[in-house]
Amino acid sequence: MRQLLRLAFIVFIVLRYGLDELALSAFRQRWVRALVRLITVGRRLDEPRGVRLRRACERLGPIFVKFGQVLSTRRDLLPPDLSDELARLQDRVPPFPAVVAKGLVEKAYGRPLEAVFASFEAEPVASASIAQVHFAVLKDGCEVAVKVLRPGMLAVIDDDLRLLHQLARWVERLSVDGKRLRPREVVAEFDAYLHDELDLVREAANAAQLRRNMAGLNLVLIPEMVWDLCTPTVLVMERMKGVPINQVQRLRDAGVDFKKLARDGVTIFFTQVFRDGFFHADMHPGNIQVSLDAATFGRYIALDFGIIGTLTAVDKEYLAQNFIAFFRRDYKRVAELHVESGWVPATTRIDALEGAIRAVCEPHFDRPLKDISLGQVLMRLFQTSRRFNVEIQPQLVLLQKTLLNIEGLGRELDPELDLWTTAKPFLERWMNEQVGWRGLLQQLEKEAPHYAQLLPELPRLLHQRLLATGGRQGDDVPLRALLAEQRRTNRLLQALIFGALGFLAGVVAAQFLLHWRI
Repeated sequence: MRQLLRLAFIVFIVLRYGLDELALSAFRQRWVRALVRLITVGRRLDEPRGVRLRRACERLGPIFVKFGQVLSTRRDLLPPDLSDELARLQDRVPPFPAVVAKGLVEKAYGRPLEAVFASFEAEPVASASIAQVHFAVLKDGCEVAVKVLRPGMLAVIDDDLRLLHQLARWVERLSVDGKRLRPREVVAEFDAYLHDELDLVREAANAAQLRRNMAGLNLVLIPEMVWDLCTPTVLVMERMKGVPINQVQRLRDAGVDFKKLARDGVTIFFTQVFRDGFFHADMHPGNIQVSLDAATFGRYIALDFGIIGTLTAVDKEYLAQNFIAFFRRDYKRVAELHVESGWVPATTRIDALEGAIRAVCEPHFDRPLKDISLGQVLMRLFQTSRRFNVEIQPQLVLLQKTLLNIEGLGRELDPELDLWTTAKPFLERWMNEQVGWRGLLQQLEKEAPHYAQLLPELPRLLHQRLLATGGRQGDDVPLRALLAEQRRTNRLLQALIFGALGFLAGVVAAQFLLHWRI
């Protein structure tokens, strides 16, 4: 019943704010248009359509707000009036009252606000779909940002997710493409990430991990967590002072190099994805700032670590090989990788899939980013994939979303940026480190402690196993057979010992080469 009421409320909001006008163009059936006009007789829509879309997202809750945030970065797909209004969802969602925020902080700590902070600004500096942020000063004078979870979020999100799970089941049953699109798995991934975002301790841990990963890159700043004051509903971190990345004119007046900023953004993204397999997956402009401080001028500042994407070693290698094949225009290899990974049936004709991929991608090479719409490329690839029964991979949904965010940011910073040319050297270097001799040496160094402990035990374990096997044959085993078995065992032991010594020598040599960076 609650799901039906929620669905009815969504339909009501769609009609109340006139969003049906935006969607009717997708329906060719005249009876659909006539029915909507009949239901909405007498309705007055005085506000612009962009304002109505933004307000509808706010009324419908955090899931729809996040959807609006993603759409706001795609100015190539949406008219300017819609993009400008949806951009307000990034950090200007209507805040909840300051007295409520203070009460939540005091409840989390079990003591008065004055006992924790020297000062606490009542006016939030940012307000988003899940939480809002207040500036404060600790007793020791340290400036911090306090993130407070919105009250009652879990119940609202659970209601919407139950509805999405039900809709996914309907799509899987009723749609021809339902099973291939795996909607239930995709919704399950979204469910997990949203619930992770409701735990601010998990967010603090994500931030700490990213801070360690990015420490040597010198391209991005990540705030340090104040762990003693982090709880599931309140997070306290170092206050970062920067300019939001969408305030382009202010950054330009300060002398920021936008071409370098765009290249650095691509480097940060591919480093997090392919080197670490741990990436910031909510990179809309509200979460990205640029430092104007003299010591860190021009560096990115990353905020809001509630949604983090992870990739396995298999995922990273598969994606890297696909990217490199795309950059080299080796569409046959792309088709082969789809078959090898199991994304398409093994009976798929390689030449047919190769031709389809070439037709989608070839027109977009050797062109600046301003002339390329990755969204349109993905849409065409999606349409093409239907012919070949390509299965959607739920674990890559966040990566696709983040890639769209990166493209939107890059388009704002440097419309002339060639995404392909910028990313290709990075991926080739990464692949060389993974599958070349450097990758072999690094893997040997990584596994050396394990094998150093295992190898000395192998001769004894094998000898015991052979004796046990011979013993089970009975006491009537001829002496000659036992002696022959013993000689074979001795030869095998000698081979194992010399092999182990050779392996250990190789490990020592590998460590020496890595140490001296040969």
